[in-house]
Amino acid sequence: MSSSSTPPSNNRSRVKLYTLNEERQWDDRGTGFVTCISPTTSNTNHSIIVKSEADGTTLLESKILLHTKYQKQQETLIVWSEGEKYDLALSFQEKAGCDDIWESICDVQRKDSSTFLTTANNLTTDSAIYESDDDCIESNENYLSSTITLPAVDLGHLRDICDLFSPEKVRDATRRDFLARAIESENYIRKLLDLFHICEDLENLDSLHQIYEIIRSIFYLNKSTLFEILFGDEFIMDIIGCLEYEPQLTIKTKRNHREFLDQKATFKEVIPIGNQELLNKIHQTYRIQYVQDAILPAPSLFEENLLSTMNSFLFFNKVEIVTLLYEDPKFLSQLFSTLKDDNLSDEKRKDLMLFLKEFCVFSQTLQQQNRDNFFQALATHGILNVIQVMLSLDDITTKQAALDVFASIVECNPSTVREYMLQETQSTQDDDELLLNLVISEIQSDPDPELSGALNLMNYLKLLIDPENMMAVSISEKTEFLSFFYIRSMSVLLTPLMANTSDLKLVRDDFHLAQLQNLILDFVTFCIEHHTYHMRNFLNKKDLLRRVLVLLKSKHQFLQLSALRFLRKIIGLKDEQYSLTIARNNLFAPIVDAFKANKRRYNLLNSAMVELFEFIRQEDIKTLINYFVENFYSDFEPITYVKTFRDMKLRYDAHRDKRERIVSESSPTSSTSRFHDNFNTSHLLSIQRLRKDERDLDVDEENWFNDDADENRISSFNHGTLFSNSSDDEDSQPETTSAISTSEPPKSRHSLANNDDEEDDDEDDLPTSSRSFQNKPVISIHIQRSPTSSTPALPSDTSSPTSSQTAEAASPYAMSPALSSIADQYNDDEDDDDDDGGEEEEEEEEEEEEDEEEDEDETNSDSYSLKNKRKLDDNDNEEHEQNKQFKKTNDQS
Repeated sequence: MSSSSTPPSNNRSRVKLYTLNEERQWDDRGTGFVTCISPTTSNTNHSIIVKSEADGTTLLESKILLHTKYQKQQETLIVWSEGEKYDLALSFQEKAGCDDIWESICDVQRKDSSTFLTTANNLTTDSAIYESDDDCIESNENYLSSTITLPAVDLGHLRDICDLFSPEKVRDATRRDFLARAIESENYIRKLLDLFHICEDLENLDSLHQIYEIIRSIFYLNKSTLFEILFGDEFIMDIIGCLEYEPQLTIKTKRNHREFLDQKATFKEVIPIGNQELLNKIHQTYRIQYVQDAILPAPSLFEENLLSTMNSFLFFNKVEIVTLLYEDPKFLSQLFSTLKDDNLSDEKRKDLMLFLKEFCVFSQTLQQQNRDNFFQALATHGILNVIQVMLSLDDITTKQAALDVFASIVECNPSTVREYMLQETQSTQDDDELLLNLVISEIQSDPDPELSGALNLMNYLKLLIDPENMMAVSISEKTEFLSFFYIRSMSVLLTPLMANTSDLKLVRDDFHLAQLQNLILDFVTFCIEHHTYHMRNFLNKKDLLRRVLVLLKSKHQFLQLSALRFLRKIIGLKDEQYSLTIARNNLFAPIVDAFKANKRRYNLLNSAMVELFEFIRQEDIKTLINYFVENFYSDFEPITYVKTFRDMKLRYDAHRDKRERIVSESSPTSSTSRFHDNFNTSHLLSIQRLRKDERDLDVDEENWFNDDADENRISSFNHGTLFSNSSDDEDSQPETTSAISTSEPPKSRHSLANNDDEEDDDEDDLPTSSRSFQNKPVISIHIQRSPTSSTPALPSDTSSPTSSQTAEAASPYAMSPALSSIADQYNDDEDDDDDDGGEEEEEEEEEEEEDEEEDEDETNSDSYSLKNKRKLDDNDNEEHEQNKQFKKTNDQS
């Protein structure tokens, strides 16, 4: 027994560590080197230590305790349990290393290493038939002994031999260990098989039934050493012969397993295998699998774990077979070079594909990382290209094997398949030759009436296009693949559905086609949920929803429900674009027709349609509610067993009343105060919170007030030029006039500069009619060129705001401070309620009057000037009152 603390780095001590998970599958915990260390001051027990070969970390440190039951299997496995649900296994690379550790364990437990075999409590997980703590104490007292004497093997003692395996005698694990050792040491199995031949020759059916029970009980001892004997080349066929004679069967009805294995089950070595050890493993694994699947009866609830050792036996055999083949550098190269040979016969190609299929099935026993490496190696050798060639052949078996290999690759590594398909688009222009379209073609041509194969392939297609499986892929690659799928493959997938609904009529309605269309609908429903952008564009381009709703005319209710489920998924997205498409194309008409055709039947179709409308009502999808009530409510008004349609009508009426109320409040007949109170108050308040106070002075105004020269100049302008009787030539000097009227105030320069965006928003919100109801007089100042008349007076409200601003920008003059303060005072009295409305009303009035001015200029300029003189005289009186107000304001300030 070694006492070193560091494991030697050689193949003799190289092991793989496995743990048994909750699903009774072995998980690979890593590869390392094992050693058995002696007790130290900190550790008073002998221990098994496994150090990782990669980084030297400790993978396992297990104390060797006296009560722990270890089991040696297949000469290179040691299995044991620690705790109730923690099973461990060490798989050695060499038999010598396994023997060394096994001897160390036996030395610590003071057992004979050549004969001592125990079984792990939870690895075998003995059934409830054998488990009872109280009964085990009694069985220990009655049955435990250092040796077990087996009865003689003859016809007279068959009943005694059967009694050895009665449940009450083998419920104790230790007794089963001794019984298994006695059977192995006395060559008992060979003697039983010799007796079997005698009974079979004599056609002694009772004795054959007893031998069947004995051999079956030996299997349920669950010992790996006995399995090696039972499945050896010398005894395997006779063991299978014993298991043919079930007590429930007669000579004529028994199953001829030996005949099947001799004449039908033949081993084909499609690629020569030179490793004899690998060949033996393959033969042994096949026999164990056949016995487990075809011969032994299905275990009951109490027996399901009695063959756990045989399951472990199979598992490790498969791992070893795949590993040996995968690590052989010449094997894979020879396999794929043979598959790609154009001169290969069809029968040989079929055998190679069947082998490759079985190879992929065995690879499922590998751990995830090793399995990824395995399929990556297959992809490197061109497995997807081989599958593509096989799918173009006519042999059904070959194509089915290729599809199974394709499914295994997609399930394990879908990104590799997507990468190949994108590369394929660069070199293949014919859509029919694409790998994805070949798989779709196989889905559509599945001969099975239930389409079981097509259903499986559809699920693997979902894995390929599922965005959740593209998390590690860049966004550009994901978009590129989905674009490729919708452009070059989606139409191919939908071909049966589109062809069967041409002219919006159901061409065929047989069961097989209905099943296929049901699969297609399930797939596109998945796409609606996961591919929002691509599927919306495709649906609108192909008018897919209208075609799908044609299937509501089918006699197969499952197909009707699939079509309804597709529409329900679309409406469930609550996408307004989809809602508008439904309303615009009148796509509820097929639903209504189906509802009428179903009449008052209380079935799943009726409930699904009612739930559809109930969802629309609950989510208050206004577009669909309005569309439904306006077009179809009369058909559903008599339905009273649900409140859905009545409530939809109530919602529709509420929406209509609200619209009418808004329209009536915004009409000219409504009062201004009601309009402002109910419609615009909150909006104006929000604007005022964001608006700069118009009474604040900006930088230009402060400079203007501080500049005495400007003030004097403007004062002389107002009192001299503005009201003088002289006139200048129109072409040489523009005559500037002013009119003051009781209209709405214009914005000052700083107000216009700060509130342009807000005015636009307010003008959109407020109707024109509402802006005309302003009761308080406000100052309006207009400065522009005079018309052709020689009179100094200007017509009021003859220029638009745009022209006023242009004139102001071009002129050295601006509004006086007095008039600006008066305008601000009136604006303050209004509490800023009418700022935006007055501006808009003034623009409209000025534009109308400007048009009138142009017409009057052409006909009679003299009458036009006389009219404006009267206006100016009236406005002089108004100016006098405003000047008083201006003086009062200055005194207050």
